[in-house]
Amino acid sequence: MEAPKTIQHEIGGVQNDALRFGLHGVKSDLVGSHPLQSAYESAKKTQEEMKRKVLANTYGTAMPLKMDLDRQILSRFQRPLLPSSMLGLEAVTGTLDDFGFEDYLNDPRDSETVRPLDLHHSMEVRLGLSKGPVCPSFM
Repeated sequence: MEAPKTIQHEIGGVQNDALRFGLHGVKSDLVGSHPLQSAYESAKKTQEEMKRKVLANTYGTAMPLKMDLDRQILSRFQRPLLPSSMLGLEAVTGTLDDFGFEDYLNDPRDSETVRPLDLHHSMEVRLGLSKGPVCPSFM
């Protein structure tokens, strides 16, 4: 049998196709998140746990379970190829009222340095014909 005549793009299990996926940033792998961000996330997690306990004590143990099922269903609901805003999930979790950086500094996906979405590649990834992220981020 003949060996396949294609060149593998993966080295060590990582995509190294710089033309398609952009250059890999090492800084995000080395530097952890900001201390305030980690404190904010832990406080948010604690607040959510307390809210679950209050709901369980007030409405019974089925209410937090129902809310978890709703959250799981809405987190899987997406548009076929384009990135979804997850509006339903934001409404259920209460993050619709949060004022994040994208509200006053614009969404990074709306930037001029974002590559246009390759719908053919997105569909290939979704069907399992190609590997890599569905939509590459920045140039």
